[in-house]
Amino acid sequence: MPAPVLPLKNQLCFSLYAATIAVNRVYKPMLDQMGITYPQYLVLTVLSEADGLTIGGIAETLALDSSTITPLVKRLEASGLLSRQRNPADERQVQVRLTDEGRATLAKTPCLGDTLLERSGMSLDQSLELNAQVQDLIEALGRTGAA
Repeated sequence: MPAPVLPLKNQLCFSLYAATIAVNRVYKPMLDQMGITYPQYLVLTVLSEADGLTIGGIAETLALDSSTITPLVKRLEASGLLSRQRNPADERQVQVRLTDEGRATLAKTPCLGDTLLERSGMSLDQSLELNAQVQDLIEALGRTGAA
């Protein structure tokens, strides 16, 4: 006899999904004011940590397919927030870099984390601990999927 299905509210997968939606709802008005979407914010943030990555490098960092990143990068380039240029050492690679406007936009984003922390009612330490637990889960599931 199969095990009974847990109520939805007790399923970790649903709680993570619902939390993602809730975070996006908190971020959306602020991102709208900046003229970017959440996925675009992620790309800008990745480049702030390692400017000059390739599309593949950005995709790997965000655990997405390159085909998902390419249209995001094109829209960000069209809006002047980043630029693409061929790697002089390997013409097959295109490096993506933040522009001054992209850096200025990203400089406005600390309010996202501050607002999330305030709205969550969590302390910074609690937030960091939860994030560490989620990162451990991601790593464990990645190991399991590779086996």
